Amino acid sequence: MTTGWKIAGADLAGWLSRAEQVIHLNPDGTAPRLNSVPQGNLRVGVDLGTAYTVLVVLDEAGNPLAGEYQFAQVVRDGLVVDYWGAVNLLRSLKERTEERIGRQLTRAASGFPPGVPRAEVRATANVIEATGMLCPNLVEEPSAANHVLGIRNGVIVDVGGGTTGVAVIEDGKVVYTADEATGGTHFSLVIAGATGLSFEQAEELKKDSREQARLFPLVRPVMEKVGTIIERHLHGARPESITLVGGTALFPGMAGVIEEVTGILTRVPDRPMFITPLGIALADTGD
Repeated sequence: MTTGWKIAGADLAGWLSRAEQVIHLNPDGTAPRLNSVPQGNLRVGVDLGTAYTVLVVLDEAGNPLAGEYQFAQVVRDGLVVDYWGAVNLLRSLKERTEERIGRQLTRAASGFPPGVPRAEVRATANVIEATGMLCPNLVEEPSAANHVLGIRNGVIVDVGGGTTGVAVIEDGKVVYTADEATGGTHFSLVIAGATGLSFEQAEELKKDSREQARLFPLVRPVMEKVGTIIERHLHGARPESITLVGGTALFPGMAGVIEEVTGILTRVPDRPMFITPLGIALADTGD
């Protein structure tokens, strides 16, 4: 439910729909070029996630122009564990996106989970700079998500591939953040263990909408653990609502389980997988 949220002068649902149209899961081919080369400053965001690496490009006004994302396990729990794999992957995403927009990308913002050591945050910037882009802006992922959502009072929970990040928002400002291991990768591990599939096969099965009702009883305990993580970091507070972002939030029933565990209204915005990468791009100040 996204009624009332606004971004870039437009309704959030429409803005996210446009973003989904231009951000392609396209590891082996090419996507259509833009009809004209965009002018002015570009705002670029890179999200090096545990499961997916995402690159998005906005124009100066914040309108989505292009992007790419690809499954890769080059980061674990916010830490870069395969530096050259991350560099090569991001370079490929960058080159394909440049071909689409007809311009070089010279800088990008990036994000990091709360609590990641500063040296590891710097490693994320090093990956970006190794592809030929400057990286002057690094933003905590829940704060990036709120660049999009604009929540005044509530909690944003970024359920990524490897971790769950919690951000408490008061008067539009992030006043508390935390991050703990547990995310979509744990869904896949549970499915693999229960079915005898490989991790890669379980990852694909998890995303199959025809199978998710059958898989729900298997992954529900992981959802409940996410709920207990959230509850622990609220320290007894009762916020107005919880908003789930990240690709894992797409799994049917996730919001209901979190609401059941915490007793707090829980919602999932449209296209939750792209909320944080888009917020990272909004944090970029331009060329």
